Amino acid sequence: MGYISELRKQIGSRPIISVGATILVINQKKEVLFQHRSDTLDWGLPGGSMELGETLEEVAQRELREETGLTANQLILMGVFSGPHYYFQYPNGDETYSVISLFHAQQVTGELAINDGESLELKYFGKDHLPNEIEKRAWELINQLGDAFWELGDSF
Repeated sequence: MGYISELRKQIGSRPIISVGATILVINQKKEVLFQHRSDTLDWGLPGGSMELGETLEEVAQRELREETGLTANQLILMGVFSGPHYYFQYPNGDETYSVISLFHAQQVTGELAINDGESLELKYFGKDHLPNEIEKRAWELINQLGDAFWELGDSF
């Protein structure tokens, strides 16, 4: 059982600060990989919370592998994002203020695969064809980065 799950046993749904990593995977068509999330039923970017003893880069690598089946030979830190815009309440009532380290995956290998039950679907989307239901924190990252979000080089 993970750190956040253990913490939730103690404090219930009360707000917590969760530190984690989110990963941008961009294909040759300048489309970004999104996951259709099984917990919130919206579309988000691959990523997740830090476990005890992990570095942020280890979180990014683990979450990328678990959620997509992909591996990045290099990760470039795009920035660290936090504050009221990154507050989130899950459908089960759990509340979190996320501290997100956003990484751009480079030299990505592997085949897309849903491995952990956290995704219903994995799909690339372009700037002009985004899914209708984007998770609040992912949408905030897209808005905060603006055009820079779409001008990054491909990950492969």
